[in-house]
Amino acid sequence: MFILGISAYHGDCSACLIKNGRIVAAAEEERFTRIKHWAGFPIQSVAFCLKQGGLSIDRVDNIAVARDPKANLAPKLRCLLRHGYGVNKLVDRFRNYRSIHSIPLILSDTFKADIDSVKPKIVNVEHHKAHMASSFLVSPFDEAAILTLDGFGDFVSSMQGYGQGNTMTVLERVYYPHSIGVFYTLVTQFLGFHKFGDEYKVMGLASYGKPTESKKTKLEDVIRYTGNGQYRLNLKYFRHHKEDVDMTWDGGEPTMEPVYSDLFVETFGKPRKHQEELTDFHRDLAASAQALTEDIIFSMLRDLYKRTKLSNVCLAGGVAMNSVANGKILANSPFKNIYIQSAAGDAGTSLGAAYYVQNTVMNQPRTFVMQNSYWGPGYSLTELSKELKSRDKELKADNCVIQKIENEQALCQQTAKLIAQGSVAGWFQGRMEWGPRALGNRSILADPRNSKMVAILNSKIKKRESFRPFAPSVLLEKTGEYFEQNYPDPFMLKVCPVRPEKRSVIPAVTHVDGTGRLQTVKQEDNPLYYRLIREFDKLTGVPIVLNTSFNENEPIVNTPAEALDCFLRTKMDVLVLGPYLIERQ
Repeated sequence: MFILGISAYHGDCSACLIKNGRIVAAAEEERFTRIKHWAGFPIQSVAFCLKQGGLSIDRVDNIAVARDPKANLAPKLRCLLRHGYGVNKLVDRFRNYRSIHSIPLILSDTFKADIDSVKPKIVNVEHHKAHMASSFLVSPFDEAAILTLDGFGDFVSSMQGYGQGNTMTVLERVYYPHSIGVFYTLVTQFLGFHKFGDEYKVMGLASYGKPTESKKTKLEDVIRYTGNGQYRLNLKYFRHHKEDVDMTWDGGEPTMEPVYSDLFVETFGKPRKHQEELTDFHRDLAASAQALTEDIIFSMLRDLYKRTKLSNVCLAGGVAMNSVANGKILANSPFKNIYIQSAAGDAGTSLGAAYYVQNTVMNQPRTFVMQNSYWGPGYSLTELSKELKSRDKELKADNCVIQKIENEQALCQQTAKLIAQGSVAGWFQGRMEWGPRALGNRSILADPRNSKMVAILNSKIKKRESFRPFAPSVLLEKTGEYFEQNYPDPFMLKVCPVRPEKRSVIPAVTHVDGTGRLQTVKQEDNPLYYRLIREFDKLTGVPIVLNTSFNENEPIVNTPAEALDCFLRTKMDVLVLGPYLIERQ
């Protein structure tokens, strides 16, 4: 049985295909369009999934769409009557809902299928139920508490409940316009980061500031936790609920106009412009907002534990990508085990919708645990070789030497040696990662021992804000030697302290606050990447490499051509493309 999951007309739209309860393929549309956080219909992602599964749209048994326009109609009506909507917002909502209803026609037209054979297969899944399913139904837990947190979807910003076997029960919802995700977006925009998805920059900046009592007190008037899994915004500080805040979700990079009101500016001062200098005020505001966000998340989790008495918890939603908060959950709640899958944000709802239909709607038993993220496109040796031949003149003109090293041990030894000598290496292997993190198949790798490596990477390749940290990939069994929390995290979604005595050993992946957003690497999940790190350990005594995404202010590279483009236009020293080691002389 094939189920196609689709997340459409929202940021980070995506598609996922499962067969008999196991993932066949999953990818975000941005990797094909090359526009970050693409919002619209994920037509290329759907096409990839169908190709990977070797089937046409007619052979799909169910099409699970991670939106349900009929959900939460009563709260929508109450909000409309209480706050009113501007004309532009009503038009935007109508267009968005109409787009969701047009999905059968888009699929039938694009893939040359009879619409009458496609339309009956559509199953709409409420946005946050898809989030819940995206974590719990692929987790290793037979039962767990579940918490989702994001901006909003289907008029809900948070959902809490629990899962048992193949069913999930909703205990609480937080309805729009109240949203912890919108609160974090407000602070993000105020601090001068206006692109969709820039919230992670605030998380990185927060480590350079201190949560001050005065700022936190002021922010507590902006958002407050009211108990029993509920929080409320003071809507006087916001514009998103009433005024015509323009949002675009169709056919490009999503945008959202500033959501902060004049009162927020009166209270906190003039908003920072994008190119303006960051001051201690900005750093402390980021730290205060992060601390308050953590307080609310931990309060929600503690109350959820009281209601469920379960030791396991699953998280999903864009706010569940806050890896700083995630790394503190076990220490700040009664939960003993935590699961967050690699595409926890809105991209993951395509996966969640598919599994919701598989396990909950169709009552099929759970048979799959998502332990790795490698569900995107992969390329054959023939395709890699063909691309290299087509770029032969460019590579020679750039003084590149190409070796083909078919022995994986030798390939890893040579790459590890080059990294240990100071080279910055692009690493393009296997199938692309699912989710926003590069996890060892589309990565740029470097030596974590080199204290100058952050500056080197930013000058040579990444060209990004200096306050943003780089991540350590560590052999799973060596995690406790370097980090204070010895808990597996194959998806790089938790930040935890580096042991004090190791911070000087791995300065390039130790953030200013002494932490690292680590990825634990298990041999069974990614044998080649594990072998590379092990070879680096043999050479240096350090079982860690610096890992950052293979890109330059763009989505992570997908194809061999994109990898070569990025390599050639930057100052990367080495590119390992399958068995081909390309080195600049």
